[in-house]
Amino acid sequence: MPDWLHIVVRATSALVILFVLTRILGKKQISQLTFFEYVIGITLGDLAGVISTDVEANFLHGVIAILVWCLIPFFLEIFTLKSKTLRTWFEGKGTVLIKEGKVLEDNLKKERYTADELLEQLRTKSVFRLADVEFAMLEASGDLSVLLKSEHQPLTPKHLNMKLVTEKPTQTVVMDGVVQNEPLAAAGRGPGWLHTELDKIGVTKENVFLGQVDTHGELTVDLYDDKLQVPEPSARPMLLATLKKCEADLELFSLTTNREQAKLMYEECSRQLTKVIQSVTTILKS
Repeated sequence: MPDWLHIVVRATSALVILFVLTRILGKKQISQLTFFEYVIGITLGDLAGVISTDVEANFLHGVIAILVWCLIPFFLEIFTLKSKTLRTWFEGKGTVLIKEGKVLEDNLKKERYTADELLEQLRTKSVFRLADVEFAMLEASGDLSVLLKSEHQPLTPKHLNMKLVTEKPTQTVVMDGVVQNEPLAAAGRGPGWLHTELDKIGVTKENVFLGQVDTHGELTVDLYDDKLQVPEPSARPMLLATLKKCEADLELFSLTTNREQAKLMYEECSRQLTKVIQSVTTILKS
């Protein structure tokens, strides 16, 4: 067998073996790597390169080496799931760099972290002022976790005592001009509804690059023809307008009726509807 063909066969075999073993090891190996996982990744790459190009080396011995470097971490991961001590030993633990707004210089030295590197990591978290930080920890993966002081944290609906609907995952119901039936069903919609909504905005599904149904059940689309303007969803503004009209009608009925019992009923319904409108106005305007 010619050397070039020999290399092709060995490289292809090594690639397949690495792919299968990587799937066995799981997604953790391709996420933020610990030091141990980093060493394993480098070694596996080097072994694959050697057995792919060194035609004089024994291919089976190289495969055995790859299996050893994959199976030992695999079993270690199983053991570390049950042992905090092993997790700390093999994966390391985080180091607090900022506590109660104060930089812990001794911990910086321990991790060989300079002030410039700390500020750089803070900037990657969109923090440009050290005084805004309450707590920061250097994780075992090398990532910096940052907690801002309370007065610098962003406002949430809870801070404003706002009640919001439970968010549902946005479903992509059209992709590359093709209707995706499973996401459409997950959104609680059918093909008939989709075609009706597309007719409302005057586009065909073939011209839709991406179509999504959000948590409110509204369809938004991105078209292949970027020059074509698509109207914004109008269901929620129309609903808000309808609620306000009902509120005005109830007030009118209470003023025009001569029956005291009916008048009280209309006034009570109007008050309840006003509370509903106040609670959903933010949602329906967004």
